Amino acid sequence: MSFSKFSIKDYALIRRKWLALEEMARGRCHSEEELEVVWKAFDFANRAHRHVRRRSGEPYIIHPIEVAQIVIGEIGLGYKSISAALLHDVVEDTAYTIEDIRTQFGDKIATLVDGLTKIKTVLDNQDRQGNADIESNQAENLKRILLTLNDDVRVALIKLADRLHNCRTIEFMPEHKRDKILSETMFIFIPLAHRLGLYGIKTEMENIWLRYKEPDAYNEISERISRNVALRDREIDSFIAPIEGALKRADLEFEIRKRIKSPYSIWFKMRTKKVPFEEIYDLYAVRIIYDPGEVSPDKERALAFNIYSILGSLYGQRQDRYRDWISSPKSNGYEALHCTLMSHSGFWVEVQIRSRRMNDIAERGIAAHWAYKNNGYISENDSAMDSWLAKVQEILQSKDANTMELLDIIHKDLVTTDIVVFTPKGQQKSIQAGATALDFAYLIHTHIGNRAIAAKVNMKLVPLSHVLRTGDQVEIITAESGRPKIEWLHFLQTRHARNVVMDYFRSDRDNIVKRGANIYNSLLNAAGIAPGYDVLRKFLEYAQLNDQTELFFRIGLGIIDQKDFGNVLRSMDVNTMQNGKYVLADCCKPLPGEPMIGFLGDDGIIIAHKKSCPVAENLASKHGNRLVAVPDMIITEREFPARVSLRGIDRVGLLNTITQTISLNMGLNIQEIHLGGQDGVFEGYIQLLVRDKKGLESMISALRKIDGITEIVRTDI
Repeated sequence: MSFSKFSIKDYALIRRKWLALEEMARGRCHSEEELEVVWKAFDFANRAHRHVRRRSGEPYIIHPIEVAQIVIGEIGLGYKSISAALLHDVVEDTAYTIEDIRTQFGDKIATLVDGLTKIKTVLDNQDRQGNADIESNQAENLKRILLTLNDDVRVALIKLADRLHNCRTIEFMPEHKRDKILSETMFIFIPLAHRLGLYGIKTEMENIWLRYKEPDAYNEISERISRNVALRDREIDSFIAPIEGALKRADLEFEIRKRIKSPYSIWFKMRTKKVPFEEIYDLYAVRIIYDPGEVSPDKERALAFNIYSILGSLYGQRQDRYRDWISSPKSNGYEALHCTLMSHSGFWVEVQIRSRRMNDIAERGIAAHWAYKNNGYISENDSAMDSWLAKVQEILQSKDANTMELLDIIHKDLVTTDIVVFTPKGQQKSIQAGATALDFAYLIHTHIGNRAIAAKVNMKLVPLSHVLRTGDQVEIITAESGRPKIEWLHFLQTRHARNVVMDYFRSDRDNIVKRGANIYNSLLNAAGIAPGYDVLRKFLEYAQLNDQTELFFRIGLGIIDQKDFGNVLRSMDVNTMQNGKYVLADCCKPLPGEPMIGFLGDDGIIIAHKKSCPVAENLASKHGNRLVAVPDMIITEREFPARVSLRGIDRVGLLNTITQTISLNMGLNIQEIHLGGQDGVFEGYIQLLVRDKKGLESMISALRKIDGITEIVRTDI
């Protein structure tokens, strides 16, 4: 922020922005009295922020106005939230106090502003405090955000609007501050937006993240989307026309919208599925939004299946892409039918079927969900949402996790998806994806989990470690003599189940701790490393624990095993770069020329990660003060490992052409090559040494020109 007297142009901008907000607020306020409160909040904030500017040079008041617009237009909140959005920075950045807000606007608006002020204070103070305080405050920040979900969800929603506008104006931030905000956004706010069903906000924040973290990928994907849209737009209209006709003949009230998959979602799918752009089958989506009229919830849902059957009579579909989130809604309240249809032009189109109510909830998330609930429409997914909120409270009240572990626990819960399974009597239960039969047993009751010896899934006997899938019917077999076993901790997935089993063995804590200490010392001795404080600190940091006894307890239980020891020891034995100041992170293996983010260690060495590295995102969300800019590194005397995956049509001499292109034409050293062919098709990977990103891209470009290679993508080593 900076201070300089406003010009006539500044005042004109403020007035123009306010009039636009006022028009939006008029549509949300139920009376002139409510609109008067919004105007009063604007006037108060405008005077408080007078002559204050943001980094962009704009008057500071533009920021709260824009946040208030997001609160109205993209979340759909009412006049108290609009007012709180306008006032959200007043207490933190000016001489006014919460009591001043309370006197002027009453308890509820003051409470909202107070919650927002506390969150902002914690975030802003991270760069000015010691490491211990930073770790504690970062977790405390997330605690505060999530606690508001039950106390008053509007604080979390307004904070998401504030974060979205900060992302929209992030270009004006210095690089290290930008990286901190984006990493925090990816680790906390994007998962939170997803969990609250705010898909529009989530998507926009993801795309901004990609634009700055992976600018080359963002630009390339955006250009390819634009080219595809130009080619396909008329074909999409042709695809829609028969649907419109059929739905009109069925006397349905509806609208149809076209949608293109976002750059981030395409990039994420290409990276995780290791597929090229051409294999993104759901690039195009068509959304059918129908108005059911005054009907019961059952009839509203039945209309969706009726529309689905109409689509089936028009186009062929991919059965593996059918998704029914009406019979089993997501835990964030999302309801819809999804199917992927083959157009008559020969490309796949995803179709989403939603009622007007379902669409409101999908676009405005929990705010719309609770609005319908409070207006008397209580749907079956209320129990799922309330169950998730209760789980958040359980996590926040946990006594067995320190602040950093707590941050990871909540992050994992935010990003975890749920599946639906059934009890032997047909009762529906939600459990996190990847959960085992034993996790299900503990979900039902602690006593059942402790006595479990096997399970039946879909009437078939399976071990307790069996991973469940959506639609499974699960029966737990128990025995009175059954007891928890330490090896259960190796496959249990849910935090609740793991904690119950760990607590069971705490009665023998001393012996387990002693066994863990012996394992710890033996493994260090085998690696030729003398035990000491620095080594112990590394292990405590890795396990995100504060207590040596708890570390040995978890080693004794096998939760921290030999693989984890290897990870810690490798991090202590890294190869530094030539200048002695930088270490290239082993988790993402960045190449010179790629966007990087650095973390300053206690020893003064900077560990450089790719900006998009998930490990880096985790670190940046917790240790924002350790972020440093990594300069463009031009290293001519080092080579770095990289891997590319290939697929194509096999032919005689293809392997020779590939190796000749890489080794002779490009002058690169192949470390490993694995290509296998069957029925005329080959696939595999090549690992080689390159000097920088540009060299790798040149090699990929050269391989693409080889006859027979149809796909080539860079993959992780």
